Amino acid sequence: MSLSNLDIAIIVAYLGVTIFFGFWISRRASKNLQAYFLGGNDIPWYYLGLSNASGMFDISGTMWTVTLLFVYGLKSAWIPWLWPVWNQVFMMVFLAIWLRRSNVLTGAQWITFRFGDGVGARLSHIIVTVFAIISVFGFIAYFFEGIGKFATIFFPWDLSVNMGLLQLESESSYALILIGFTTLYTIKGGMWSVVATEVLQFIIMTISCIVVGIIAYTQVSGEQIAAAVPPGWMDLFFGWNLDLDWTGYLDSVNAKIASDGFELFGILFMMMLFKGIFASLAGPVPSYDMQRVLSTRTPVEAAKMNGLTILVLMFPRYLMIAGFAALALVYLAPELAGMQQVDFETVLPLAIERFIPPGFQGLLLAGLLAAFMGTFAAFINAAPAYLVNDIYKKYIRPDADEKTYVRYSYYASILLVVIGLGFGFFAGSINSLTLWITSALYGGYAAANVLKWIWWRFNGYGYFWGMLAGLVASTVVPPLAPDVSAIYLFPVILVISFAGSFFGCLLTPPETDEVLLKFYRQTRPWGFWKPIREKAMKEDPTFKSNKDFGRDMFNVVIGIVWQMTLVVMPIYLIFRQSTSLWISVFLFLVTTYLLKRFWWDRLDRAA
Repeated sequence: MSLSNLDIAIIVAYLGVTIFFGFWISRRASKNLQAYFLGGNDIPWYYLGLSNASGMFDISGTMWTVTLLFVYGLKSAWIPWLWPVWNQVFMMVFLAIWLRRSNVLTGAQWITFRFGDGVGARLSHIIVTVFAIISVFGFIAYFFEGIGKFATIFFPWDLSVNMGLLQLESESSYALILIGFTTLYTIKGGMWSVVATEVLQFIIMTISCIVVGIIAYTQVSGEQIAAAVPPGWMDLFFGWNLDLDWTGYLDSVNAKIASDGFELFGILFMMMLFKGIFASLAGPVPSYDMQRVLSTRTPVEAAKMNGLTILVLMFPRYLMIAGFAALALVYLAPELAGMQQVDFETVLPLAIERFIPPGFQGLLLAGLLAAFMGTFAAFINAAPAYLVNDIYKKYIRPDADEKTYVRYSYYASILLVVIGLGFGFFAGSINSLTLWITSALYGGYAAANVLKWIWWRFNGYGYFWGMLAGLVASTVVPPLAPDVSAIYLFPVILVISFAGSFFGCLLTPPETDEVLLKFYRQTRPWGFWKPIREKAMKEDPTFKSNKDFGRDMFNVVIGIVWQMTLVVMPIYLIFRQSTSLWISVFLFLVTTYLLKRFWWDRLDRAA
């Protein structure tokens, strides 16, 4: 592809501004670990919300989602529940408030707050740090795979390297350059740099999404889309089977559906729902999402930040996704039909190459590079905290000065990126990485992290053995069933993790009343806390326990419907499904009103 001089100038200008932001803010970020990793808890919640949305607008995920919509049609709106995307709803309604009340720096440090400082707590502290680092390696590999495929289509230069032992394809070379660039400004500026650049990136991405939506809406008609897709493609709802046959339209899509293992869509949905409840109630994994919550000023702002993330992320992102899918279906499908082997994960970059005019290409590429850089930067800023704050500071040099800790954070960032890139060289497709991260790895996380919130008897030993069992299972179980999609292995991994949690907990004594009372009074969770609740009320008769379980669950259900309307409205708009669009708009307004009344207006209670 040949970019115009204007497009190249836009991309270069964007990269230059990003570097400038990182270095300009670096003085403010390097005061201490609190400033470096959490922005000194002085960043307004709406900036953190935009930053969080930008961090979730990653390029690999966008390529994957365009592929899903191209292949599965409206039913693809359900498939991101694999993550699950509605964990943000649980965070918005109550979990962000609980988490922010801890006043800690990292998820591993939170473990000490929950379990104290005994042997079990120390083991738990170590295992959650290990999980955080492993998950970062997985995500770096995921980003590496996506940005490499994306860049080789757009940038015309052949950067393949063949120097004896050093052999790199162009995909790998582009990925290394862009990852190195992003790592540079992230290390220098810390959390302030990440948030400032991500707000800029979010603005660029939103403009790009609107441009793509307008181009698709004006160039593709509803009749053209209907003629390009098989029966059932426009249906949001489903039965036990997918019932989507691309024969005579684009036959190779049938092989893609078979390889994904999504034909039994009803069972897949039940697995996603089952997994989603546990994964969402477990809370955020120890990465950038948790870091944004811990960076907010107050628990109320933490809740608002997650609500804003959902609102500003879904509609513009799916406007772009629907636009590219529509253009690809109408204009690229005949070309794809003539290929012997189709890589569906390149549908997005191919659509940009063919349908976006010069000038707008540079803006869109800057926006998608921003999506990659924002997400990658968020992980690289969050992960070193676990090495520096939770290992180096806690166990090796607890008395070092703050400048030393910040300097070692630089080293930790570089080390994690280098190791993660090693994983990236051996990664498979974006889809396989997505399924492993969301289904297998997170399956090992869910059990222990649900119990830590809701059950007083759960202790540090239970957490350690539950997490260890889950990590081992997520590594061992998938290779034992290579032909089974990772989502169907989630219950097996979850049961193994629960077994480790219960045995580790019940064979060891509970945490002390002092530890449990401190956690319960400060966090105020609902759940199975009766013995601790009674002791807290005996010591302080004015203490009020959390009786909001019913309201929270109501708000979660309403929030999931609200979030889903933000996904399908732009798809219905681009595909000219006017009746479905107006129904979705009505549901959006109703759910917005209900959330305003039963969630937003009652947030002050969480202060």
